[in-house]
Amino acid sequence: MTIWCDLEAAVLAIASGNRVFVQGACSTPTPLLEALVGRGETLSDVEIVHLHTYGPTPYTDERWRGHFTLRALFVGENVRQAANSGRASYTPVFLADVPALFAPGGELPLDVAFVQVSPPDAHGYCSLGSSVDATRSAIDHARRVVALVNPHVPHTHGDSFLPVSRLDYAVHWDTPLYTVERRMPDEVQQQIGRHVAELVEDGATLQLGISAIPDAVLQALSDRRDLGVHSEMFSDGVLDLVERGVITGARKTLDRGKIVSSFVVGSQRLLDFIDDNPMVELHPSDYTNDTRIIRQFEQMVAINSAIQVDLTGQVCAESIGTHLYSGVGGQMDFLRGAALAKEGRPIIALPATARQPHASGIKASRVFLEPVEGLVSRIVPVLTPGAAVTTSRAHVHYVVTEYGMAALHGRDLAERARSLIAIAAPQFREELERAAYELRLLS
Repeated sequence: MTIWCDLEAAVLAIASGNRVFVQGACSTPTPLLEALVGRGETLSDVEIVHLHTYGPTPYTDERWRGHFTLRALFVGENVRQAANSGRASYTPVFLADVPALFAPGGELPLDVAFVQVSPPDAHGYCSLGSSVDATRSAIDHARRVVALVNPHVPHTHGDSFLPVSRLDYAVHWDTPLYTVERRMPDEVQQQIGRHVAELVEDGATLQLGISAIPDAVLQALSDRRDLGVHSEMFSDGVLDLVERGVITGARKTLDRGKIVSSFVVGSQRLLDFIDDNPMVELHPSDYTNDTRIIRQFEQMVAINSAIQVDLTGQVCAESIGTHLYSGVGGQMDFLRGAALAKEGRPIIALPATARQPHASGIKASRVFLEPVEGLVSRIVPVLTPGAAVTTSRAHVHYVVTEYGMAALHGRDLAERARSLIAIAAPQFREELERAAYELRLLS
């Protein structure tokens, strides 16, 4: 039986020692979190679990140590400081594996799920809106579900429905969801997009993330035909190609004619696009990110980014040295799935340089590059000490920068080093080559 109440009454569902899942992305139910923190003095050892969320995170403040702890399954910008100062923990995990953590026998059984859903339809079903990902598993397995019921939540198709009776506590709410405005690609990103587009043929199925690089890739694909989308997420860049008739999904092996994702992040225009749109289906991440599903798309193109790539092809995408920056996410799920597809193409795309000082300040050996004119190379001899290897060198097929594309699959270490040096920023190539000799990659 659903109890309709206000925020303060809804969060009385949480007791000391509980584990609480929080729906993320545009659907982050911030008012529930703020109400929970409002009664923080009465609680202890409440663990909050979530992926990427938006909005304030008061439960990570030092004053609530002992009352709340955060277990981040992805380190977003709003929890990065807490994760790196010890006020929050980080669990490295493939996005495909997250739903199983909450299922019977999983490592993270849930007491409560905080979600934000659409009002029930004529049949009594609410929609999870823009974020199904691990939320589906959370509402299926948590002992109690607490929800904001908000008419701004889009009514999405796919595996996003739950009967209103599944809500133990429901709060009427009427506030727009979080949105992220599109950033247009700069010249470097556009050049990367053009190089990546050379690997995308008519009828391909795409996996993309959120950033200017995926948008740049999409802009370079306007002359393709019958592209499809099967991705853990997508953003506004997809809409332009749908409107131009480029993205149709007509040649997809599975879910033909559908754009399939586990969540979306973008503008209000994007949220309006997915609302009651049968072309778009949102599914749990153990479906979208399942390698066994991904490999069935014969022309699967997976496009992911990185912080650093070393000269052997190791990819770090989640930390700057020991400094936590993001998370494992779905990179390996899709790179491996695309690699196993009949004509799949797994791609790591990144700018050749960055202004972050993550490769500087290490004087012990010439194999660590110094900045040049305030820039550091993201193609590096070795990863910064402490950096996480998100994708192993055996899994990497293509690396793309604004200077070109390196094909690494089946190549030995010397061939890899030469290919990666060739797509590094010109001002770093000589030093990278010297380092490659010092590391005995070249002889």
